[in-house]
Amino acid sequence: MPLPETDVLNSIIGRVFRYTDVTAGDPKQGFYLRYRGQLILDSAEAYEQLAEALRPYEIVPLFRKDRDGGHVIFLAPPPPKRKATAGISTNIVMFMLTLVSVMLTGAEIPAGTPIPPDLLGQLKLLAANFFSGWPFALALLSILLAHEFGHYIAGRSRKVDVSLPFFIPLPLISPLGTMGAFINLRSIPRNKRHLFDIGIAGPLAGLIVAIPVLLIGLSLSTTGTVLPVEGGYIEGNSLLYLLAKFAVFGQWLPAPQTYGAFSPLLYWLVYFFTGTPVPYGGVDVFIHPVALAGWAGLLVTSLNLIPAGQLDGGHILYTLFGDRLRKALPFIIAALVVMGFFWTGWWLWAGILFFFGRVHLEPLDQITELDPPRKALAWLMIIIFLLTITPVPMVLL
Repeated sequence: MPLPETDVLNSIIGRVFRYTDVTAGDPKQGFYLRYRGQLILDSAEAYEQLAEALRPYEIVPLFRKDRDGGHVIFLAPPPPKRKATAGISTNIVMFMLTLVSVMLTGAEIPAGTPIPPDLLGQLKLLAANFFSGWPFALALLSILLAHEFGHYIAGRSRKVDVSLPFFIPLPLISPLGTMGAFINLRSIPRNKRHLFDIGIAGPLAGLIVAIPVLLIGLSLSTTGTVLPVEGGYIEGNSLLYLLAKFAVFGQWLPAPQTYGAFSPLLYWLVYFFTGTPVPYGGVDVFIHPVALAGWAGLLVTSLNLIPAGQLDGGHILYTLFGDRLRKALPFIIAALVVMGFFWTGWWLWAGILFFFGRVHLEPLDQITELDPPRKALAWLMIIIFLLTITPVPMVLL
């Protein structure tokens, strides 16, 4: 569609914006016209009106802040829409494969059953006990589905084009049978509030399911003595997981046989951050598969809330702090590198954030800030991150 006369566009802009100068651009530069000045309406309302008025001309307004505190409006061509790369059948197939993978991971081998030495024999044994994995699969996939559909529903309600969740099966390698799931945002959120809503909906929805799943699973669990077992492990502690175990069992677990040269507080601080010394001879929970799924839900929540890049925490805190969040990235990566000396998986996360953590999804309207309720929720998510982060997710026995 041909670009309308500048006078027509000036008239439309003048309804919401008191401009002091207009600069012509070029579509190759990413915009047709640039207006500098000051909004005369609330920014969210102004964007709504302007976007609606420019829609017939296939022009998209971009709201930006000027360095001197003023406002800038760019009139730009519509951003290219990301087409769906796969039909719904792909989502269904990947979910079914993940279901099988998680069922195999959660399969419980009856006590005393001899384990075949060969891989084929082990696979046959898992297949024979396949349906015993349903409690773990139901619990874990319920958490992951809640998380992803939290994003999906929030995106759709904000008129953002989002894909259905893609689940990632990972049988026999991952202790959970899956690498989780993700959705694709195929259009750009209108403003920071919409981006915030989409980012926060997943962790909140997943946590709302994960906490009762964890408490139910712990009620099905027992406690016993920690012994060195080949291939065994102790799941790591977050503050929320510690509190959940205390609520169910009435003691801080794992409870060491002795604190040695440490005071109880110092022992717990060292063990919480390093996973050592392993509390052999002490008491710990023998975790039920449902509790393991709930524990994994807390871990997934904390990983998604790492405040960087395209992670949920990156979206949430970018809307709160803006570009200032990028200044924190080197400190986040440094912390992950240090934590990697006690659990090497953090080095992988440090590498991912080093290459991809600087990129944030920027909404069309960057003038509209979070309102007070959303700011309060953002700070709540920071607290939730601190409560769910697990410095050493797995301690090998």
